[in-house]
Amino acid sequence: MAEVTERNQGKVSRRQVDKYAERRAQLASSTLQTLAELGYARTSLREIAQNSEFSHGVLHYYFRDKVDLLTESVRQYEAACVTRYDEVVETATTAEGLRGGFAEAMTTTLCADALMHRLWYDLRNQSLFEETFRADVLEIDERREQMIWRVVTTYAELCGLPPAISSSMAYTAFDGLFLQALMHHLAGRDDAVAELDANVRATLTRAVLPTA
Repeated sequence: MAEVTERNQGKVSRRQVDKYAERRAQLASSTLQTLAELGYARTSLREIAQNSEFSHGVLHYYFRDKVDLLTESVRQYEAACVTRYDEVVETATTAEGLRGGFAEAMTTTLCADALMHRLWYDLRNQSLFEETFRADVLEIDERREQMIWRVVTTYAELCGLPPAISSSMAYTAFDGLFLQALMHHLAGRDDAVAELDANVRATLTRAVLPTA
């Protein structure tokens, strides 16, 4: 009887933990737009509460501070981003199809989610000064690098050639192109999207070795 009671208590405890984590994820997702609009420096739990449907008390119960909420929110968004590029990789049947699909995915997210990406770069820059969430940023950054590397290695396979660059080089190249395009896009440059499209296609082409 005692063992049954202990197992039941364990199930209840796990359900409570799962429910708590689910609620954190929901709150992080719901406040993401507010975070993206305010940025790191102008963000506090109270400020987020004033610009969302949730009270300060609710946010404070589920998150230690703005760093905790900010990190969880970016995790939610980055998970969706990784899925978006993975779909391009999984559905591509030719090298040219993958190259075009990847470029289109990059330009689409630039136009549709500029503020969200601005939030990510804000968080990444702040991690140079804020040690409290540096580990989380490095983890997210690693997942982003793996995402890009899947594109490059799949493209290389479809070309029948080996990659000409390393994983870190590929990530640095595409991330740099996207960051530059984001800055130009936010500054109102009309050619930012077309330039990113051309640069992504050219860089992916150069990412594989020519035949000897």
